[in-house]
Amino acid sequence: MTPHVEPDPQAGAAVKAADRAHVFHSWSAQGLIDPLAVAGAEGSYFWDYDGNRYLDFTSGLVYTNIGYQHPTVVEAIREQAGRLATFAPAFAVDVRSEAARLIAERTPGDLDKIFFTNGGAEAVENAVRMARLHTGRAKVLSAYRSYHGATSTAINLTGDPRRWPSDTGSAGVVHFWAPFPYRSPFYSSTQAEESARALQHLEDTIAFEGPQTVAAIVLETIPGTAGIMAPPPGYLAGVREICDRYGIVFVLDEVMAGFGRTGAWFAAEHYGVVPDLMTFAKGVNSGYVPLGGVAISAEIAATFDKRPYPGGLTYSGHPLACAAAVATIRVMGDEKVVEHAAHIGETVLGPGLRELAERHPSVGEVRGLGAFWALELVRDRETREPLVPYNASGEAAAPMAAFGAACKKNGLWPFINMNRTHAVPACNITEAEAKEGLAALDAALTVADEHTV
Repeated sequence: MTPHVEPDPQAGAAVKAADRAHVFHSWSAQGLIDPLAVAGAEGSYFWDYDGNRYLDFTSGLVYTNIGYQHPTVVEAIREQAGRLATFAPAFAVDVRSEAARLIAERTPGDLDKIFFTNGGAEAVENAVRMARLHTGRAKVLSAYRSYHGATSTAINLTGDPRRWPSDTGSAGVVHFWAPFPYRSPFYSSTQAEESARALQHLEDTIAFEGPQTVAAIVLETIPGTAGIMAPPPGYLAGVREICDRYGIVFVLDEVMAGFGRTGAWFAAEHYGVVPDLMTFAKGVNSGYVPLGGVAISAEIAATFDKRPYPGGLTYSGHPLACAAAVATIRVMGDEKVVEHAAHIGETVLGPGLRELAERHPSVGEVRGLGAFWALELVRDRETREPLVPYNASGEAAAPMAAFGAACKKNGLWPFINMNRTHAVPACNITEAEAKEGLAALDAALTVADEHTV
């Protein structure tokens, strides 16, 4: 694949200048960033105005599950815009109803009612509101290694440092340690020990907080930005049992892990667990038009049969977004994208990343499934000291910055967070493209190796 436009550095400079003059970027010190001006994208690649092409191992922000510019989805958006570009959420609209039906068909258990939002953070926000109203309780428990969004409740639920500047300390959120065998907070030596001790820690936390005060437990089925740590066997089933015993609403956040990312429609399928509420976004329409939502169980939906639900959004179930979702879900079925993600993870990405780990001392652990992988980079494999300190910035983060620069030099756009790089390409990435990405990682890891002991 080659860029569809001739290099035009002057146009790129104009785009960059307008951006720097007027766009306020998220999560950034505005005067310290230098965003790449993007000229186009297709499939698993994007390119700049200088003609440099990059294999995107980030899927945007882990959402272009079917790649960029899929013609079927682009045409569906175009057709919907010509027929009914927008309409208020209080009305029944065919494409909104069809999107909800297709999503409900794929969610586990009886999660058959769909509340649409504009993205994942709003989905989490409304799921927590539903849980609190359903139970009449206030507290919500979430894990330290997590990310749930940047709205008020969602950012307080988040466990990583992005929470700190906005943490009110009074949002009714209690954090706990979820399992992470590689860096076990419970000094476990086996997966079974990690699961059992994590469950005991959670139950102890609930006991000391007062079970009657806890509305919900919110977990990413497989944490995404926090490190792609698949929970050990039995853990999610154990959380489900604890929630049932204490009347706590179990919320699974599938914003990143859902819609084929793990080689299943939803990651919960891998664990045989059905939550009471499930949040989604990102891959539901490959991010082509902003869309998220909450899939709601029959019991919680019934709470609002005669009692108005006090929440809504002007663009809930926007027709363009729903048209993109309908087209994306059908494409994923027709082209067997979910099955392909499972296959590429089992036969190319997983084996390839583990082979890299054997040769590069900077790789402490490889973990993941489907098109959802993480490499934990370390200075010392024996002590597991991270390649850079937790939440490092500036000079302290230089080894990861050098690794990232080496990836880009080799035509790979990497996903980097703290001391990790994630391999999260489009779920329909080809075998040849995946191997191209592995080769670029191989070259870049030699730079990371220079910082090991």
